[in-house]
Amino acid sequence: MSVFFLVGILILAYVLGSIPVGLVVAWLKTGGDLRKTGSGKTGATNVMRSAGRKWGFLVLFLDGVKALVAVIVATLLWPLSSMTVGPLAVDVPIVQSLAGVAAIIGHVRPVFAGFRGGRGVSSFFGTMCYLNTPVALIGIATLAIVALLSRFMSLGSIVGGLVTCGILIALYYWGNVPLAHVAYAVGVVGFIVFEHRDNIGRLMKGTERKLF
Repeated sequence: MSVFFLVGILILAYVLGSIPVGLVVAWLKTGGDLRKTGSGKTGATNVMRSAGRKWGFLVLFLDGVKALVAVIVATLLWPLSSMTVGPLAVDVPIVQSLAGVAAIIGHVRPVFAGFRGGRGVSSFFGTMCYLNTPVALIGIATLAIVALLSRFMSLGSIVGGLVTCGILIALYYWGNVPLAHVAYAVGVVGFIVFEHRDNIGRLMKGTERKLF
């Protein structure tokens, strides 16, 4: 039964991540389909360009909140069950990490928006705000500073994610964070970098679109 309970938590996390906040906000503001404008993504950056900065920041916040809620739900529910895989006990940090992955997959491939979503940056930092708030704030600050100085949100997102991973790895070696959270951050940031491969190509060519 523990397996079904875990699957249920992950399905719920995916559904929460699939809520197409950017698509809804942009439609309410412009009446158009966000997936047909700009980058075609439903994340905050494309909302900023299509509907305005304040709406983009709203989406940035809500995309983070939905993933954060997914991790909180997993944290509250998993202690009601227990599970082992061989010698490994599936503890709360592992389930938190799995729920975070499910929520980000939902954001990037949302069932409610034709499996066309954002790149997962806001949702990742939303989960990190719960898993390790100080590290998340450093990562977010890095993202904001790099994005503002370079005027490239893609560059800020990548650097902010990598800095977050670097700090978590250092903290793990000092014995301050669970290995599951480190593995989660490394895996998700690797995925986020992969999702930005087209942006990386444009950055290298000098053709990436600037924020302002």
